[in-house]
Amino acid sequence: NKLAGLHMRKEASAAIVRAATAMELAANLAIRKEFEAQRQLTAEFVDSLLKWANGASGKFDRLLIPLSKGEEHKYKTIKALKSSVEEINNRRNGIVHQGEFSNASQANDLIQRAKHIVESLVQLYEPTFVLKDGKKKRPTDENDAEDAAKKKKQKKKKKARGQ
Repeated sequence: NKLAGLHMRKEASAAIVRAATAMELAANLAIRKEFEAQRQLTAEFVDSLLKWANGASGKFDRLLIPLSKGEEHKYKTIKALKSSVEEINNRRNGIVHQGEFSNASQANDLIQRAKHIVESLVQLYEPTFVLKDGKKKRPTDENDAEDAAKKKKQKKKKKARGQ
């Protein structure tokens, strides 16, 4: 679970980018499922639409929302996710394109929201889908001293064993 690893190492900005990527991949899956169900389109054509839609927000606005209009439950679910998708996508773009940084608190919030988006989208097509949790401990400023003490203790043990 790469996202959990980034988050555990307190790489908040990278964890947000990874969460946004997972969210966009879930949108890709939903779009592919919609095109499979509604139309006989080649994979190459669907790929070109995914590139054209450009990013999670574009995929929601240009593809998922219009594709789901005929099915009330899907449409309402997708529309309800839209504002969080835009916020996560904007944060991701700030990190990737403007070099912005995020802290653990921001990462915790956006990761949980991205997880909700991924599960909500995928469950429209695979009702029993649930993301596996990564490591349970989430980084916080309070964990810093505890983490440092554990590392120091492990280092002492390793040194005592001659490793």
